[in-house]
Amino acid sequence: MTAAKDYSIWGQFIIQAKAVGLTAVWSGVVAFVAYKLVDLTNGLRVPEEEEREGLDVSSHGEAAYRM
Repeated sequence: MTAAKDYSIWGQFIIQAKAVGLTAVWSGVVAFVAYKLVDLTNGLRVPEEEEREGLDVSSHGEAAYRM
């Protein structure tokens, strides 16, 4: 004989809550790993000199404002 299954609303809610929690944890772990990989390979910031000069000029070769 098999055990009786819980088909109540509360049982379904618990199953879905666990799935949502697992999805949130999984997404957080994958995002953190991607963040660290980018940080270790390319870095997350431009050099300070380029930041001072302006990212339009250093990254794109364009001037945003002509003064």
